[in-house]
Amino acid sequence: MDQFVIKPLFGGGEVQLLSITNSTLWMAISVLGITALTVWGTSGRALVPTRVQSVAELLYGFVRQMVEEVAGEGSMKYFPYIFTLFTFILFSNMLGMIPGSFTPTAHIAVTVTLALAVFITVTVIGFMKHGAHFLTFFWPQEAPGWLRPVLCVIELISYFVRPVSHSIRLGANMLAGHAVLKVFAGLFAMVIAGGLGPMAVVPLAAMVGLTAFEFLVAFIQAYVFAILTCVYLHDALHMH
Repeated sequence: MDQFVIKPLFGGGEVQLLSITNSTLWMAISVLGITALTVWGTSGRALVPTRVQSVAELLYGFVRQMVEEVAGEGSMKYFPYIFTLFTFILFSNMLGMIPGSFTPTAHIAVTVTLALAVFITVTVIGFMKHGAHFLTFFWPQEAPGWLRPVLCVIELISYFVRPVSHSIRLGANMLAGHAVLKVFAGLFAMVIAGGLGPMAVVPLAAMVGLTAFEFLVAFIQAYVFAILTCVYLHDALHMH
């Protein structure tokens, strides 16, 4: 599992509070990649777009439509935040597919930070928009009176579990996918070392198929994280 070990880039030894690590490096590369695509790639603003500009516009339109349809009216002011989340997770996931690279989103420390940022932001938006009335979100008005306290407890637990499920879903999927790829790569090496050359076709074919599947998972997990953020934002804005 060395592909998931966080190591300091300078000085060696243990990771300290302000150490620049391999995780730091690949998150910075993700940010640079996003900047190259969305800023430098669209700086020309050509009427007939280049390939890079087309990709940037496609991503922009995709996320914009998702925010409009899922988060609803009044949500577009939060579009830059959701677009930033989506592109950062997407680039981190995709860059992690490069052999010898590092996948920051396979670490719960990273995904929990992203999920807590969403949770706190959405909760603050809810209280800023509705004030104390936002608390009625946890008190089902349509339910019978005797059932409301029970449902209130369930709603509160469900609400505070959001950052847990939000973060574990992303981190666990990226961790599991890369671990399975490593298993098949190790199996391939063992078969070759054991002199069973023709049999190596089986783990090699599995690796090719899993790699293609992992690229799909990398996109889907970024999409799921972003669309759940839109769902939570919709709850905060409209409370129904």
